[in-house]
Amino acid sequence: MTRAIRIHRYGGPEELVFEEVPDSPPRVGEVRIRHRAIGVNFTDTHARRGDYAESRALERPAVIGMEGMGVVEALGAGVTRFAVGDRVAYAARPLGSYCEARNFPADACVKVPEGIADEVVAASLLKGMTVEYLIRRVHTVQPGEVVVFHAAAGGVGSIAGQWLKALGAQAVGIVGAADKVELARANGYAQVFVHGRDDWPARVRELTGGAGVNAVYDSVGRDTWEASLACLAPRGSMICFGSSSGAVPPVSLNQLREKSLVLTWTKLGDFTANVAELDACAAAFFAVLASGAVRPRVQKKFALAQAADAHRFIESRATQGSLVLIP
Repeated sequence: MTRAIRIHRYGGPEELVFEEVPDSPPRVGEVRIRHRAIGVNFTDTHARRGDYAESRALERPAVIGMEGMGVVEALGAGVTRFAVGDRVAYAARPLGSYCEARNFPADACVKVPEGIADEVVAASLLKGMTVEYLIRRVHTVQPGEVVVFHAAAGGVGSIAGQWLKALGAQAVGIVGAADKVELARANGYAQVFVHGRDDWPARVRELTGGAGVNAVYDSVGRDTWEASLACLAPRGSMICFGSSSGAVPPVSLNQLREKSLVLTWTKLGDFTANVAELDACAAAFFAVLASGAVRPRVQKKFALAQAADAHRFIESRATQGSLVLIP
């Protein structure tokens, strides 16, 4: 037996139950991973609540979570990608990282280089690979370019600010509270504005001489949708990758035609769809970690049994870095 956090029904953090679950050997193509640290991400709250069709289709009781780091303790048939004792990490489905040990597809794991701490990997792999595809592939940010990034003090935003600075970009961060401004600045943002206090679309236009920016990266959704569009230059890209404030209302193409805007909703899994893409994405992130250009902040650590407290914390919008669970 191993211990895990499971949901028996959808709902609030109180639905996260710590209990024993049966062990099983890895199947063909799988590795068995003994977790050392587990990432906590806002997307986990959507799975707990059953917000999306994919999470509502989970067979319950279900273990949630999609990011973990640990050591390979057994190999399924046909696995040659790893050896027992390797440090590996993943940030992908199938869900189920909130546990002490699990079986997981070998082709969805990456090998962790020496010199990077377990907790840093678990706290940042999903976020770091998300930033990689957003700023290097969805819209390739150029030196000197001005872009807007929402939730600039959060886990993804903090990594993005540092990486964008390393690329020579002028990143404008939007945060949800005044007490997050200095943290965002410390993470590389050239300018930081507070949603709900500052007229940040107007300030962004001022910074760009009225032209607007080429890209807005928005994981907030409903609350920032209209203002984000207003920041964009002609032929700019509105890049949605989350909806922490709720889903964006139904969109008319007429909202985009005035400035020939591009709108996209992106998911990491579609940019790491095969082993080559996954390895390249992770390698790029591990490289900026090794260089010191990006230094993820582990804000809080919770015991695995305290997963409900971790969810309450992340839903409070009080995050100023990343959260991890320790088995």
